Amino acid sequence: MTLKARFCPLPEIAALGARWRALEARGRGSFFLGWTWTGAWLATYGVRPELLAVTDGDEDVGLALVGHAMQPRLLGRAATLLLGQSGDASADRPFIEYNGLLTAVDRAVPATTAAMAAIDRRRDWRVLKLAGVEPDSALLHLPARRRTLLEASPAYMVDLAAVRAAGGDYLTLLGGNTRSQIRRAMKDRGGALPIASTPADDEEAGAWIAQMHALNGGRHQDNAWDDAAFRRFVEALVRGGRETGEVELLRFADAGGLVGLLVNFRYRGRAMNYQSAFVQPTGAKDKPGLLCHAAAVARYADAGMAHYSLLAGKDRYKESLSTCQESLEWWALERFAPRLEAEALLRRMLKRPASA
Repeated sequence: MTLKARFCPLPEIAALGARWRALEARGRGSFFLGWTWTGAWLATYGVRPELLAVTDGDEDVGLALVGHAMQPRLLGRAATLLLGQSGDASADRPFIEYNGLLTAVDRAVPATTAAMAAIDRRRDWRVLKLAGVEPDSALLHLPARRRTLLEASPAYMVDLAAVRAAGGDYLTLLGGNTRSQIRRAMKDRGGALPIASTPADDEEAGAWIAQMHALNGGRHQDNAWDDAAFRRFVEALVRGGRETGEVELLRFADAGGLVGLLVNFRYRGRAMNYQSAFVQPTGAKDKPGLLCHAAAVARYADAGMAHYSLLAGKDRYKESLSTCQESLEWWALERFAPRLEAEALLRRMLKRPASA
């Protein structure tokens, strides 16, 4: 049967959740394409992107959320479609990664082809933004006048099979400087990594998230933790993910008390660190963050998982803790429009990148 792809208004969230979960069970997408993430985002921010549904008869074989917004450009605003985002900066603060189309595992290629055709048929957009996609995403082959790479980021991770092959001695896989820093910090804190615990219930989880806010709040400008909506989103993620086993809120402590907290995803053999909060170091040699991540690596290696990902970001600590990496990219695909052509010419003349 020929697949049909169409855009429609967002259904009621419970009905959409049932459809999404059913397809998720038949797919192999990332955590960010699953219902725990998607449902928390919709419920927390109240956004109303359109639903792009690819169906085979009455059965969903592909689903995606697509936002539509008039977004500012160098020479004015442009009609923009956004995959997995709303187009509102505050609602998109959760920062989607490993973005794409949720598809049934045995229909991925035809479902993606049908979805791309549906996007191409629309005449109400001039820019399509693909945030946090993998470099080989088929969506990058949509017809376009211009394809602009806005950003590329490593996604550093730890190969947990290699940790197990090393007899669980993760530190031997790291560079000498990082290994020395962690060992020195362990020695100063009693000789062992901090111990992880999980909340007993939603009330305790909420208290721990409030503690993360207290540790992170005001540390830098435009801090996500200073945004009440973002904190509600994290609470919704943890609440929903604790029920499914897909999200862990971990509190790390040693004899001296709290060391730090992590919000991690556990999905299809991969653990991913999404948010963190650490106590202030007790001295120049104390490394609460490195200790918590090293303890998380040990936890997930013992659980038989494949990777511990630190997700996208060029932070030095992520690179120093990693043993391998992937790459994620942020793209803008543009159709022909006189204003966008003038903008492209102006950028070339001014030598100004599209990301500026």
